[in-house]
Amino acid sequence: MSHVVVVGAGQAAASLVAKLRSLGFDGQITVVGEEPAVPYQRPPLSKAYLLGDMELERLYLRPESFYADNEIALRLGTRVEAIDRGSKTLTFENDETLAYDMLALTTGSVPNRLPNAIGGDLDGVFTVRTLADVDAMAPAFREGAKVLIVGGGYIGLEAAAVAAKRGLSVTLVEMAPRILQRVAAPETSDYFRALHVAHGVDIREGCGLEMLTGEGHVSGARLTDGSEIDVNFVVVGVGIRPDTALAEQAGLEIDNGIAVDGEGRTSDPCIWAAGDCASFPHGDGRLRLESVGNAIDMGELLAANMMGKGVAYVPKPWFWSDQYDVKLQIAGLGTGYDEIVTRRDGDAVSFWYYAGDTLLALDAMNDPRAYMVGKRLIEAGKSPGKGAVANPGVELKTLLTA
Repeated sequence: MSHVVVVGAGQAAASLVAKLRSLGFDGQITVVGEEPAVPYQRPPLSKAYLLGDMELERLYLRPESFYADNEIALRLGTRVEAIDRGSKTLTFENDETLAYDMLALTTGSVPNRLPNAIGGDLDGVFTVRTLADVDAMAPAFREGAKVLIVGGGYIGLEAAAVAAKRGLSVTLVEMAPRILQRVAAPETSDYFRALHVAHGVDIREGCGLEMLTGEGHVSGARLTDGSEIDVNFVVVGVGIRPDTALAEQAGLEIDNGIAVDGEGRTSDPCIWAAGDCASFPHGDGRLRLESVGNAIDMGELLAANMMGKGVAYVPKPWFWSDQYDVKLQIAGLGTGYDEIVTRRDGDAVSFWYYAGDTLLALDAMNDPRAYMVGKRLIEAGKSPGKGAVANPGVELKTLLTA
């Protein structure tokens, strides 16, 4: 009987092991995770969970009983120190070993942190990645407190929205000329800047953090525009990087993450990888996606290919973000666009990314119909005329048959 071991207990792992069982795999399955919690959703951590609107159990991807019922062993609160590819064994931090026949690395990503030299090691400086991270910072979100958000990406903006809704004084700094510069068009940046300003957030673009100050606990910040502000705590949202430490130790090929082939195998045919930590062939290069959808799809792909299906991965990128009463839904990848087409329909607005006449992606704010139609068009390789997209008098569903 073969033994599949999955290292990393997040979305990709949960999807992989559930799919293995649904496909009829009857060998041993073990999931090893550093955190003590059963696999859980990460996106709500910086949204509903931090707001107190979601209970811990609702974060779980599957109830704990699911794993026992499906004979999936969980080794939680356990760190893997090394992979021995020759003997096909893992070594844990207590020197215990575990043998595998096939190994999947779903180690995810780790947040970038502020250097200690500028105060990153002070108490009251938080990142948003794990359940423990959010549990640690939640008590600081009290009305009237002063928080500095470092980073104007989605994590930073979501934390700012929670803080503003809880009645905190919020300052957000972004070194780039505009928020969301790495991931969205200027139109989307403008939309969310206006939204946050309307909720009282002080957004400073083209402005970085020079130094955090305080005796033990952070109490102030000096910014690159020369200003100094008082703070009670800091939330750092300056990106993440793939967690490749274990793969590097094992000598696997690394290329913007753990490099896998089109079916999800690493440079070792007995080791696979999926999710945030993995890069896969895409066009003339490689692509790594940081999203729930990618983790689910790659996890399920690995399960199928471990069963010999030989299916190539075709990414279908989608993302979302909740800020205040706005739900942003994103389909496709906007890289390489040269024109944005705007569609407005009452309070709903969407920005459609085109390269020439080809639709690449869209950002939809409180417009689920535009999102669903756009997603279907992109996945089908169809590109509706720009005039029809921009005209709110044109029924969205007619774009699918045009």
